[in-house]
Amino acid sequence: MPIGQVVYWIALVVGGLYVVVLYNGLVSLKHGMSKAWSNIDVLLKQRHDEIPKLVEVAKQYMAFEKDTLERVTKARSAVRAATEQGNVAQVGAAETALRQGLTSIYALAENYPELKANTNFQHLRQRISELENTISDRREFYNDAVNSNNMRLEQFPDLLLARVFGFKPGGMLEFAAPDTADVDIKALFNT
Repeated sequence: MPIGQVVYWIALVVGGLYVVVLYNGLVSLKHGMSKAWSNIDVLLKQRHDEIPKLVEVAKQYMAFEKDTLERVTKARSAVRAATEQGNVAQVGAAETALRQGLTSIYALAENYPELKANTNFQHLRQRISELENTISDRREFYNDAVNSNNMRLEQFPDLLLARVFGFKPGGMLEFAAPDTADVDIKALFNT
């Protein structure tokens, strides 16, 4: 076999292996993004299972604070619907409303010493707070996975392969400005 043909076949094999490595890298990033979202979804489901219990305990003490409890229930339903649709932007907006509702319940609990002292309420409040912290950590992992995926989809030569095989960029999970704003410490001490 002439040297030219050998070089041609070696170049073809090396090129093919290079395409396979690029493709596998893109697939790995796509599945990493899905895995990170699944981790968030599991935590959201756990938190959403705990919220009705918290609302029920609170209802026993705060009968006339019905609008706050209804807002939390509606926000919980909105998060569930957005999660089931896989709409990351809507999840962020609904999560913001849910977090605000939970904050309202916690603030109202200050006006009800019996509720504040209730062990079930305290346990559920602590459990939901732990889940909130874990969701925040997982959100960071998810956004890192999305960022890595999106960068690779824009880098040459990956972008050529991504276009051919239809790889799509992911959306970041973002929450509204009130959730990321600095805490007003002075206002906390005045309540």
